[in-house]
Amino acid sequence: MSNLERKVAYITGGSKGIGFSVAKTLLGAGMRVAISGRDIATVKAAAAQLGDSDQVLALQSNVVNLGDEELAVKEILDKWGQLDVVLANAGVGHFAPVDELTEDQWGSMINTNLTGVFHTLKASVEALKVSKGYYMTLASLAGTNFFANGAGYNATKFGVVGFTQAVMLDLRKYDIKVSTIMPGSVATHFNNNEPSEKDAWKIQPEDIGELVLDLLKMHPRTLPSKIEVRPTRPDKK
Repeated sequence: MSNLERKVAYITGGSKGIGFSVAKTLLGAGMRVAISGRDIATVKAAAAQLGDSDQVLALQSNVVNLGDEELAVKEILDKWGQLDVVLANAGVGHFAPVDELTEDQWGSMINTNLTGVFHTLKASVEALKVSKGYYMTLASLAGTNFFANGAGYNATKFGVVGFTQAVMLDLRKYDIKVSTIMPGSVATHFNNNEPSEKDAWKIQPEDIGELVLDLLKMHPRTLPSKIEVRPTRPDKK
């Protein structure tokens, strides 16, 4: 997508953290951006920070529900008539030894992190066929590196990586690009973290925004389908 001016992106979980920073970066490149989340008041507040309502659309959607995502995509098409880029970014994490992990925690991660990614694609794929667009998922290095207390989170992120790579093979015949981004430690509010100077060593959310922009500017013939991203130097404990 060499010319991003007026292209339309949809970002789930776009009210804060990585999703918000990606939205801000794409708006800066001349795109129009829809962001969604479960709490519409929070999403509207984030949209107001991002700028002009002609360029930003706030949507209420819980990716656990396919109907929510279908309605979100419909609202985007009703407003702008096209959808060019989708970032399935919404996610949750619960970390505990597997014998202490609850069924509700397991279900929350599976339904949001994995099934939600499928719902976002299912709702948007026909529009992406029309635009010959780009579908991205926000996975994690936890999708290739397992760790103690991460059984549920690892399961979902391993699943997202496998899902996205298979989707890439399914959709390339429609000239739809598909990539999964796999960050390590990012300075966000994820897992009840409060970003501060202590997180200076981590990937910053705006770094992921720049990465997404770089992917969109890549020549159509070239596809980085799985991108691992990590801090240059880990924190010294």
